[in-house]
Amino acid sequence: MSTQRRKLYASSNGDCWYLCRGRDGQLVILHQQTAASAKKTAEVDLGTFLAKGNKGPEHQALRHLIGELVNPDYSTTGLAKR
Repeated sequence: MSTQRRKLYASSNGDCWYLCRGRDGQLVILHQQTAASAKKTAEVDLGTFLAKGNKGPEHQALRHLIGELVNPDYSTTGLAKR
């Protein structure tokens, strides 16, 4: 269970993705689906979330956040809203 989280991305249908840290220090991505999806949640480890081929706007948002850690002036064009 996560104790800290930061919203990465919210889709137009209301789904949200969060970068989370658990009490054990493990980092995961939490996906909260909308009411239309029965408000399901799922946790995914970072390696799986960023695996080759995962190029959705939620993946781009995490890559952008990582880029900002290296360079606070980091910018990408065409990045979907966060």
